[in-house]
Amino acid sequence: MTPFSLHWVIEKKDDEKFIKHFLSEHDISRRALTDIKFNGGFIKVNGKEENVRYRLTCGDSLEVIFPAEERSESLITEDIPLQIIYEDPYILVINKPPYMSTIPSREHPSGSLANALMGYYRRNSVESSAHIVTRLDRNTSGLVLIAKHRHIHHLCGLMQQGKKIKRVYQALVEGVFFEKSGTIEEPIGRKETSIIEREVRQDGQYACTHFEVLKQFEDFCHIKLWLETGRTHQIRVHMSFIGHPLLGDELYGGRTDRFRRQALHCSNLQFIHPVTKEEMHFHSEIPEDIRL
Repeated sequence: MTPFSLHWVIEKKDDEKFIKHFLSEHDISRRALTDIKFNGGFIKVNGKEENVRYRLTCGDSLEVIFPAEERSESLITEDIPLQIIYEDPYILVINKPPYMSTIPSREHPSGSLANALMGYYRRNSVESSAHIVTRLDRNTSGLVLIAKHRHIHHLCGLMQQGKKIKRVYQALVEGVFFEKSGTIEEPIGRKETSIIEREVRQDGQYACTHFEVLKQFEDFCHIKLWLETGRTHQIRVHMSFIGHPLLGDELYGGRTDRFRRQALHCSNLQFIHPVTKEEMHFHSEIPEDIRL
């Protein structure tokens, strides 16, 4: 397997910088540098190994080779098909089907997206563990961003903190809306009587959901939503709180006569690529099982 590495040609603006400072500016953490130093990684300038105190010169070729990742022994490798929307050496974008957990749980220890990733990596000689950046509930379908290395996961985490990863969802919800758009700002916390269910509660964490009506039907509505925060079950809890639970969402009071699962799909994903800095835009059509 080819080890994961990053490469730069030093520009004039970085002339005379120490490698340590250059890498810090590119968000390579101290922890990553320690890992490189002691666990089998390398820092090379023009093909020669150097340490972080080396002073760079304009035109230098700087390469950082990361140590091999240790895969979790508890994560089962499974050959499960994946719908890959996009892939490069750094990231994957997957269209997750409904009824697939993002990561294994006690109730569903296998069959998850993480299990499927391990199988895909084994088949394609990718030296990585499962670094899932954007998670979806088991019964929610749609786009998921995957980092193919822990350093890329770190960079994506910084983007999430800066609210630079944008997701748009589409949902079918109960009832009639009298306004075309709105914002729900209500704190969300764990329900005391359940280990799974969340609820709006004043001692919960701040949560903000925006929605816009796409089409109103007689007794239900097609809406799109986007979030300022990423609380567990946020869309489902907020829509139930305002009296418009998702169709099929039995846990939060939605009708189950039309759909077998909550009618929620992550249809759009937008972000700046963590390495190339390109603007990335992806779209996924609503799957047939919740399509009108």
